[in-house]
Amino acid sequence: MKKLSFIKKTNGSHWVGDGFPVRNIFSYNDIAEEMSPFLLMDYAGPATFEPTAQRRGVGAHPHRGFETVTIVYDGGVSHRDSAGGGGTIDKGDVQWMTAASGLLHEEYHSPEYAGRGGPFEMIQLWVNLPARDKTVEPGYQAITDAQIPRVPLPGDAGTVRVIAGRYGETSGPAHTFSPMNVWDMRLQGGRSLSLDLQHGHTAALFVLHGAIRIGAHTIQEAEMAVMEREGAQLVFDTTGDSVVLLLSGEPLNEPIVGHGPFVMNTREEIMQAMRDYNDGKFGRMTATR
Repeated sequence: MKKLSFIKKTNGSHWVGDGFPVRNIFSYNDIAEEMSPFLLMDYAGPATFEPTAQRRGVGAHPHRGFETVTIVYDGGVSHRDSAGGGGTIDKGDVQWMTAASGLLHEEYHSPEYAGRGGPFEMIQLWVNLPARDKTVEPGYQAITDAQIPRVPLPGDAGTVRVIAGRYGETSGPAHTFSPMNVWDMRLQGGRSLSLDLQHGHTAALFVLHGAIRIGAHTIQEAEMAVMEREGAQLVFDTTGDSVVLLLSGEPLNEPIVGHGPFVMNTREEIMQAMRDYNDGKFGRMTATR
């Protein structure tokens, strides 16, 4: 059975552009080794925005060496990138963007959401790429809520939306470059759960709403339980109705060298990424109409 290693709380809050008030839960600067293959998690909201015609969000910026995964719990986000990917994701949808060899992208509140306003909540993950894949061509996966399978948990404990990886016989729609699970779980209070994972893999539970208990420890909203890698079962209790994101995956066991929006394996690769960006090799964003 996997044992609790530690509880990770926020590193602090800040705004990304003028559209995303986020709490950084972890990054490659603090627990990247413990969370491999995951590099970063920002939790945006819960927040409420008034209706507006203003374009709220963050303009074109670069990435290289990893993937960004955006999960919308409320609101709507529109994305464009210099590799031709883009689209709008709404409540329940997921955007899985592979920056890899490098691109520019922008993220704004979708026009539909901005016009109506209301609650906004999302998570953005940075998922590391193995060294062999850091320079592959960029890619974009738009995954709708309807494409994400829902699996009931035993004992009427709730449901699992399998975004990536596999729960039992059910596979998620996301393509990944290394083995991992990304599960969005909606859980009933007062239940005990036992999830089968891989021995030796990273495993963590992030609580968006509600609370869970692992042994004598309670994990509250906006906190993450990081488990030891030994063992194959993850056992916990729910103390109330909860929304929990499970992240698990095979550690890459490769050097992590990051600088802002670039995450590579060596300092030399970071310097090359900066030169390539400055030389315009990440492409160009087309003008908006």
